Amino acid sequence: MNIGDAARASGVSAKMIRHYESLGLIAASARTEAGYRVYGEREVHLLRFIRHARDLGFSLAQTAELLGLWQDRARPSRQVRALAQSHLAELDAKLAELQAMRATLAQLVACCQGDERPDCPILDTLAAPVTKR
Repeated sequence: MNIGDAARASGVSAKMIRHYESLGLIAASARTEAGYRVYGEREVHLLRFIRHARDLGFSLAQTAELLGLWQDRARPSRQVRALAQSHLAELDAKLAELQAMRATLAQLVACCQGDERPDCPILDTLAAPVTKR
C-alpha cells in the first residue's frame, strides 16, 4: 500500500510516517520504481503500536524503547513495566502541576470583579516579581 493507505490504516498521518522513518522508529520503506513508498501489514502494525504509545504520552525515546522491547520476544516484562511506571510517575507530576496551576488561576478569577474598573488581580499577579519556589 502507498503512504496514504498506510496512514489511513494506522491512524498516523503521512507526515508523521515520514518523520518516524527519518528518526529510525520504523525502517525506511521499500520504494517503487517511480520512488513511491510502499508499506505492508507489518509496517502498519508498527505504526499502530507507535500511535498507541504516543496517545498514552510516551516520548519518542520511550516509544523507541517500547518498540525494541515489543520486538524482543525474550524480554522480561519487568522492563516494560518499569518503563510504564516511570512514565506514570511523570504523568502524575504533570497532573499535580496542572492542578496547582488550575487552583491558582481559579483563585485569581474569583478575586477579579470582571467589571468596568481597570484594576485586575489577574494582571497584577502576572506583573508581580517572580518568587523562587
